[in-house]
Amino acid sequence: MDIAYSPVAELNLLKDFQDRVGYENYADGFGLTEYGDISGLVAGWSDEPEFTGRLIPFAQATGGGSFYALWKLDDRAGPAALPVVVFGDEGGQHVVARHVRELFQLLGFDAEISVDWESAYFFRDEDEPHSDGHDEYAAWLDQHFGLPVAEDPDAVLAVAQAELGQRFTDWVRPFLP
Repeated sequence: MDIAYSPVAELNLLKDFQDRVGYENYADGFGLTEYGDISGLVAGWSDEPEFTGRLIPFAQATGGGSFYALWKLDDRAGPAALPVVVFGDEGGQHVVARHVRELFQLLGFDAEISVDWESAYFFRDEDEPHSDGHDEYAAWLDQHFGLPVAEDPDAVLAVAQAELGQRFTDWVRPFLP
C-alpha cells in the first residue's frame, strides 16, 4: 500500500513525479520537502500556535532556503484550494499563488523565485537552459491538469497579490520579529 505524501491529491501527484525525475530537476530551486514541517517557520518567524497552526510548509522554493507553505486563511473546499505563500531565506513573505495548481504553473517557468521584504518575483535569462526535467514537467502539467506553464509568472503573482496580498500582510504582521 502506498503512503500518501500529504492530504493534497495534487501534491501527491507531484511527489510521484519528483520521485521519478529528481528533486530540483524540473523547476529551478524547487523541491517538495516534508509536508507540514514547521521548523523553518519557528526558526525564522514565530512559534506562536496561531501562526504555525495556519501554515503548512511543503516545499523548498530556492536553493538558498526560501520555502512555500499553504495558508489556511479560511475553510476552503480543500487544502489544494488554499493560497500558497513564500517565506524568503533573507526575509519577506508574500502570497504567490491563489491555489496549488497556480503554483504548478509558476514552477513551469523554471526559475527560482526571488523574495525580499518588499516583493517576490521571477527572473530567468532567455539564454539560460531549462532544468533537465522541464519538458517532462510541462507535459505532466498538461496531462494531469490541462494547464500550460506560466509564460509571465509575474502576472500570475500580481493577480494573487491583488486578491490576497494585503490580507496576508495584515494577518502575518503581528507574528513578525
